Amino acid sequence: MDEFQVIEEIFAPLAPAGAPAFGLSDDAAVYQPGAGRAMVITKDVMAAGVHFPADEDAGLVARKLLRVNLSDLAAMGAAPHGYLLGLALGSDTGSDTRIEWLRAFAAGLAQDQKTFAVALWGGDTVSRAGAGVGGLVLSLTAIGSVPGGLDSGEAGCLRRSGAKPGDLIFVSGSIGDGALGLKCVQGDLPADEFLMGRYRLPEPRVGLGLGLASPGLATSCIDVSDGLLADLGHLAAASGCGAEIERRSVPLSDAARNMLIADADLWPAILAGGDDYELLFTAPGEKRGAVMAAGKESGTPVTVIGRMTSAGAGVLLLDEKGNPVKVDGAGFQHHIG
Repeated sequence: MDEFQVIEEIFAPLAPAGAPAFGLSDDAAVYQPGAGRAMVITKDVMAAGVHFPADEDAGLVARKLLRVNLSDLAAMGAAPHGYLLGLALGSDTGSDTRIEWLRAFAAGLAQDQKTFAVALWGGDTVSRAGAGVGGLVLSLTAIGSVPGGLDSGEAGCLRRSGAKPGDLIFVSGSIGDGALGLKCVQGDLPADEFLMGRYRLPEPRVGLGLGLASPGLATSCIDVSDGLLADLGHLAAASGCGAEIERRSVPLSDAARNMLIADADLWPAILAGGDDYELLFTAPGEKRGAVMAAGKESGTPVTVIGRMTSAGAGVLLLDEKGNPVKVDGAGFQHHIG
C-alpha cells in the first residue's frame, strides 16, 4: 500500500469531508475560528523507547499522542477542534506489519475523536530508512480556540504567568500515577493495572480548563507533564513568584498511596516523575469556592496544595511537620546537544 492509499483508506475517514480538512484531498487545511475567538496551537512529539515502549499497543499510542496535546490546550483554557498528524515509520518493518499497525493506530484516534469532539485536519507520513518500529517518531499539532482576539489584547486564554503572592495553588486529579505507572511498565515496581493505565492513557482536563478560563477565576495554569515540582517551578518563574506546597496535601490515588506505604522512597518519583497531565493552577483565595464548583461541574477533583509566595523564594516543599524537604530530581528534561 503506497502513501496515497494509506491516506485514502486509513486516515481520510478521520477527517471531515468539507472545511477545514476537505477529506485530506488538498495540500492544507483551511480554518477560521468563530467571530470573537483566537486560535490556540500546540505540538508534541513522541518517540518509541522514550515516551512509550516500542511494542506498545498502537491504539494506545495514538490516544496518548492526542491526549497529551489536548492537555496542553486544556492548560490554556482552549476548546479543542482539530489536529495535524506526522508519522515517521521504520522502513525495515514488514509492510503487512506496518499497515496493521497503522489501522490499529487510526482506530485509536477514531475512538478519542468521538470522546473529545475533534477531527484530523491533515498531516504527513514518511518511511525512515534503516529504522524499525523501535525508531518510530510521531508528531501531533492540536488546534483550539479561546474567546477574544489578539488584536485587541483580550484573548481569553490561561497563561503560566499571572499568579500573585497569596494566590492558592490547586491541582486536579491525583499526582504520581504516571511516574509510578511507568515504573510498573518497566518492571521496577509490581504491576498495577490502574497505575499503568494512567501512564498509558492520561486524562486531559479539557472541561476543567474551559471552566478555569472564566474571567477572574484562575490566574495562571500549566499541565503537569515534567513533574509537579518542575512544572510548579515553571509557573512560579513565569509569574515572578515563589511557591510553597505541603506534601501531605498532594492528592494521591489509592494505588499510589499503597505503593508509598510499601516504599516511602517513592516520594521523589511521585513529586518529580511527570506524565500525570493534570492541571496545576492558581487562583485568589476568595475564588476557592468558584474553583471547586468548576471542578465539580467538569467532573474533576480539585485540591488545594499550597500558596504562591514572594519573588525569589523558589519552590518550597514542606513535610508533615512544616519542615522543608529536598527532593532529588527536578523533573524530566530532554537533553539536546
